[in-house]
Amino acid sequence: MDAWLGIAQSRHSPGVRELCCREVLGGDFRQASENLGRVGQLPLSAEMVRQVAEGEGRVAQAMQQRGLLEPGWTSADCGVRPGGPTTLLTGADGVKVPLVTEVEKAKRRALRRRRGPKARGRRRAIRRGSDQAYKEFKLVAFYDPSKEHQYAVGTRGNHQVLGRLMRRAAGQLRLDQADTKYSVTDGADWIRRQYQSQLPMLEANVLDYYHLRGHVIAASYTLYGEGAASAETWRERMMGLVLEEGPVRLLEELGTLRQSLRSSPKRKAVRQLQNYVAQRAAMLDYPAWRAKGWDIGSGPTEAFCKTLTARLKGPGMRWDLPHAEGLMALASVRASGLWARYWHARREAA
Repeated sequence: MDAWLGIAQSRHSPGVRELCCREVLGGDFRQASENLGRVGQLPLSAEMVRQVAEGEGRVAQAMQQRGLLEPGWTSADCGVRPGGPTTLLTGADGVKVPLVTEVEKAKRRALRRRRGPKARGRRRAIRRGSDQAYKEFKLVAFYDPSKEHQYAVGTRGNHQVLGRLMRRAAGQLRLDQADTKYSVTDGADWIRRQYQSQLPMLEANVLDYYHLRGHVIAASYTLYGEGAASAETWRERMMGLVLEEGPVRLLEELGTLRQSLRSSPKRKAVRQLQNYVAQRAAMLDYPAWRAKGWDIGSGPTEAFCKTLTARLKGPGMRWDLPHAEGLMALASVRASGLWARYWHARREAA
C-alpha cells in the first residue's frame, strides 16, 4: 500500500509513525505495541515502536529548535473580546527527569560482553550514560488569561539555551505587541535573569502566590508548630497583609516579630522569610496587580511541567538524555495544539 501511494522510501508511513507516537505518549512501549496490534492491526514490536517514537522525537525537537514549528496564534488573538485589549502571560520552570547513569550503562556493557560476540553483533553500541540519576529540564510557556491559546517548549539545556528558545517564541507570538504582558513564576534567580535579559518588554515579573505561601507556611511551622491553630492564623494574617497592602507592610510585620523572639531557630526562620520577601519585593505588588485583574498564580506553567514530562516520569522509567528530550518535544507539540500541523509537515516531507 505504501508503494502504491508513493511513500515506499520510508519503512513506516507518516500515518503509522503518528499512531506509534500517540500510543507512546500515553503509555509504555510494550503497551503501545499491544494496542497498535489490537486496534490498528499493526504488528510492531515494542522495540520498533520505541525506535519510531524516539526518531520522531528527534525530528520534533529539531523543528522546534530551528523555529520551523511556529505557534498557530499570536498576541493579537489574545483579546478578551474581538478588537479589545490583548493580554499575554508567560512562565518558566525546571523539572527533574530520571536518567540512566553511566554506572548502569557500564553494567549493561559488561553483561553484553559476557554473552559473547553474537549478542554484541545484534545490537547497537550502548551510548554513554548520565553522570547523575536526575537532571533538570527547563521549559517556558506562553498563554492568554482564558487559557484558550497556549504554547510551551522545553530543553535539556541550561538557562541560556532556554533563554534563546524564550526569545524566539516571544518573537513568533509577537509578545511585544500585546497590550498587557507579564510573567508569573516561582521567583528562581535563573528565571528572573532570563526574563530580564531576553524579554525586557514585560511589564512585570510576578511571584507565584502559592510559592510565597509555601515559604510562609514553613515559617509558621517553626514558630508555632505544625498543625497548630495559631500557625494557621498567623500565616493567613501574613498572606492577607501582602495581598492587601503589599510586601513593605509584610516586611515591617516580620521585622517587628523577629525583634520580639528569643528562640534562635524561630528568629532564623523569620530572618529567612524576610530575606526571601526582600529579594523579591518587586515581584510582590499584589494589590496593584489584583486591581488590574492580573493572574498571580503560575498554575498553567505548573500544568505544562507535568504534561510535558508525564511520559518520562512513570514508575521505573529512566532515559538517555537525547531520547527524553525528544519525547518531551513530542509532548509539547501535542500540548501546544500543533499536533495536526506537525504531522501535516511530516506527510509533506514524505
